[in-house]
Amino acid sequence: MFKLIENFFGLKSHGTNVKQEIIAGTTTFLTMAYIIFVNPDILSATGMDKGALITVTILAAFLGTMLAGLWGKVPFAMAPGMGLNAFFAFSLVIGKQISWQTALGVVFLSGVLFLLLTLLGIRKWIVFAIPKEIRLATAAGIGLFITLIGFKGMGLIVANPATLVGIGKMTTPLVLGLLGLAIIAVLEVLKVRGSMLIGIVAVTIIAMITGDASLPEKFISTPPSPGPIFLELDILGALKWSLWGAIFSFIFVDLFDSLGTILACSYEAKLVDEDGNIEKIDRVLEADAVATIAGALLGTSTTTTYVESGAGIAVGGRTGLTSVVTAFLFLLALLFTPFIAIVPTFATAPALVIVGVFMFKNVGMINFSKFHTGIPAFLTIILMPLTYSISMGLAVGFVSYCILGLFSGNIKKIHPLMWIIGVFSFIDIILNTI
Repeated sequence: MFKLIENFFGLKSHGTNVKQEIIAGTTTFLTMAYIIFVNPDILSATGMDKGALITVTILAAFLGTMLAGLWGKVPFAMAPGMGLNAFFAFSLVIGKQISWQTALGVVFLSGVLFLLLTLLGIRKWIVFAIPKEIRLATAAGIGLFITLIGFKGMGLIVANPATLVGIGKMTTPLVLGLLGLAIIAVLEVLKVRGSMLIGIVAVTIIAMITGDASLPEKFISTPPSPGPIFLELDILGALKWSLWGAIFSFIFVDLFDSLGTILACSYEAKLVDEDGNIEKIDRVLEADAVATIAGALLGTSTTTTYVESGAGIAVGGRTGLTSVVTAFLFLLALLFTPFIAIVPTFATAPALVIVGVFMFKNVGMINFSKFHTGIPAFLTIILMPLTYSISMGLAVGFVSYCILGLFSGNIKKIHPLMWIIGVFSFIDIILNTI
């Protein structure tokens, strides 16, 4: 049995063994298991059944990670993406006031198009077309957007008719949320694996003691049925012209999120050849796209490659066996859905703030002194949280980049595809503001 596993994944050629891969897979799971709590909490804001979302989140993570392990044979884990789930819930469903069924149709179409772009090799054109500053700004803007949602979930930031936003009153949930933020931040500084999972569980247990969360009737049981959201997507409803901007935004964010993660993790896992080419990158992106399509059918937002995969790689994960172990641990989590279901929003909110920090950390690589790229980058970043829309931030960033490039004498630096993206972005802005 071990010989078959060793030959299938090429453990010896990658300088690893079964024990090392199991440890790596477990480490990756612990660092990203927070998504089991956070994703249902975010998506349930749309009116989707939270119990079904717990089951579907776990199944999507299992399928995506298993695909990466068996098809891509790489130590990368997948799950519904942070930022993309917030875009789904707050920009699409709540912001555009469309049904969550239609939003799932948008995710499905973006997954199909992402797969086609990968199979046809067009993704390379898109990578070259979008300037680095806009790519960095996109991650930073989503980071601020997620942080705003996290602070709102804690009750730290509330609506204020005079100033739009204000500080919330000091309540027990807010105190517990801030305590959770402190726990996770300290554990991150100390480089403790699974810091966000520890913080979420600790705050939930304290909330049970204070009476701000209910004890589950039992900790282990069969998972809730995915029936309320399974195959409920509305693909025809998603084909409206006004939603194509959102479809492109999902593709764009997923593409660069995945590429950035794959690039970083591939170097760490020694999956890059002497010429700088990443082994099996096409297979990983294909798995990412297929996982997104499957996730939409199940009933969740875009599935993407997780940067937390680097935690498993750091302790020796080198092959797809690492991902297979992570996938099975996600499947095992289905038994503990009663506990997951009672986790309050203020317990998961601190994790959003920390994820926001992770996504914002590379903003220093943007040269804001070069105004023809600095201004579009700034507008991309700031408009995502202020308009409560990732797609609007992207659209304004693309349009302003084209306009400033035209008048600053940098027109030759603008990729032809960028002009097409700019035109579609301008139309998207008009359709969303009239």
